[in-house]
Amino acid sequence: MTVQALIDAARLRHLRIATAESCTAGMISAAIADIAGASDVLACGFVTYSNQAKETMLGVRALTLATYGAVSEQVASEMAEGALNAAQVDLAVSVTGVAGPGGTVAKPEGRVCFGLARRGADTFVETVEFGPLGRNAVRKASTEHALVLLLRAAQA
Repeated sequence: MTVQALIDAARLRHLRIATAESCTAGMISAAIADIAGASDVLACGFVTYSNQAKETMLGVRALTLATYGAVSEQVASEMAEGALNAAQVDLAVSVTGVAGPGGTVAKPEGRVCFGLARRGADTFVETVEFGPLGRNAVRKASTEHALVLLLRAAQA
């Protein structure tokens, strides 16, 4: 997947993009910004590593965090929708997961939840089990997956 293809597809459809990142801590928006012309499509990136930042910056509900935990499809959905609304963009992707090392039986290392919000459409969520690849590899795989989600949405 090339980021240039994402930028070209979003530019062609006049789409603006925002990211809401926890375990990737800005890697998705940085990957987009690495390409010349990214400012045509990338509006902003929210790095919401803490639960407080998720609540304050993106409007994730405390009840959602308390009920499902930060690594959940419910939180990923609220993160993506919060970024979509806060940035007033057309597409927003979110990522929250356990990069490692560590994890629990309930939320193992390598579990990452994604959200993709698009103006006028239902929010898509999914969980990917990357496995215990190591912190850097999980973060890189999460970034690549989020970029693919954005590309598919931009081409739809």
